[in-house]
Amino acid sequence: MAVGSSRLGRVEELLLAWFSQNGRDLPWRSTRDPYAILVSEVMSQQTQMERVVPRWQRWLERWPTVDALAAASAADVIREWQGLGYNRRALSLHRAAQHVAAHGWPDDLTELPGVGRYTADAVACFAFGRRVLPVDVNVTRVSERTGQTFSPAAAQALMDLGKMVCLARIPRCAACPLAAGCPSRGRRFEPLRRQGPFAGSFRQRRATALREVAAGLQPEDGEAVAALVRDGLVRMDGEVVSLPQ
Repeated sequence: MAVGSSRLGRVEELLLAWFSQNGRDLPWRSTRDPYAILVSEVMSQQTQMERVVPRWQRWLERWPTVDALAAASAADVIREWQGLGYNRRALSLHRAAQHVAAHGWPDDLTELPGVGRYTADAVACFAFGRRVLPVDVNVTRVSERTGQTFSPAAAQALMDLGKMVCLARIPRCAACPLAAGCPSRGRRFEPLRRQGPFAGSFRQRRATALREVAAGLQPEDGEAVAALVRDGLVRMDGEVVSLPQ
C-alpha cells in the first residue's frame, strides 16, 4: 500500500474510533429498512434532531411500512406532519411511498418525488449498502477542512463530527480526533448566511393557515392560502379551503 493511502486509512481509523465512543444514538441507525431511513432523512432536513426522533418513532408506529403510508390520505399525512415545518416534504414523502408501493424501489432513487442527490445517496448507503458517500454540509465541511477523502463506511462518523466538533464557525479542535494532521486546526470561520427569522415571516403565515385548515377552520389569510394551493397542500372548492384527499 502506498504511503499516501496508508495515511488516509489511518485518518479514517481515527475518525471511526472516535465515532464508536461518541456517535449519536439515533434510532434509524439500527435499521436497514429503506422506508424507515427515507422517512428519517426527509424529516431531518432543516429540522433539529431532538424534534425529529420522537416524530419519526410516532410516524413509524402509525405507518410502519411504505405500503401503509402509500395507502394513507394526503390529508392524514399533512396532519401528522404538523410541527415539523416545510410541509411540502410531507407530500413528497407520501408520493414517494406511492411510487415505491406501485413500482418498487428504483435503482436511481432520485426518481422518487422529492428525493435529491444527498437523500438518494443516504438511502443507498445506509439501507442498500451501496458504496456511495452521502455528502451533506457536515461531510463537506470535514472533508474540505482536513483535505482528506473518506469511504462510505465513514459517512455517519463524518456527519457526527461535523455536527458536534467541526462546527461551522468555531470548530472544537481540542476535541477533534483528526486535529493533529488537520491543516485547518485553530482557524475560525466567517458566519454562514442564515435564513431570516420564522416569527413574522410569510413562512409562519403559511404554517398558521395550514394548521387552521388541518383543524377544520377557514383561514382568513388569502395570500397564504393561495401559496398553499399552488404547492398542493390545500385545495379550494368555491370559498371552502380543505386538505387534499
